[in-house]
Amino acid sequence: MPTLAVNGAAHPIEDDASLLDLVAQTIDRPLTADGTPADGGRLGVAVALDSTVVPRSRWQHTRLVDGQTVEIITAMQGG
Repeated sequence: MPTLAVNGAAHPIEDDASLLDLVAQTIDRPLTADGTPADGGRLGVAVALDSTVVPRSRWQHTRLVDGQTVEIITAMQGG
C-alpha cells in the first residue's frame, strides 16, 4: 500500500486517493467536491504537497502517489 508523510507521520493511502480524500479523512469532516465542508461551516485549512501550496479548488483533482509529503495546517482561534 502506498504511504505518504502527513504532518511528519507515515500515513497509508488507497490507490487513486485524492488530496480531498486525505484532507477529509485527516480532519474527520466530510467535504464537498469543491473542498468546502458538507455541513456549510468554515474550514480554515491550508494544504501543501511536496512544499507547494495546493488551492482548495485543486484538491479533488490532485492524485496522491507513494512517497509524497503533505502538510495540513489548521487555523486556530485565539492568540
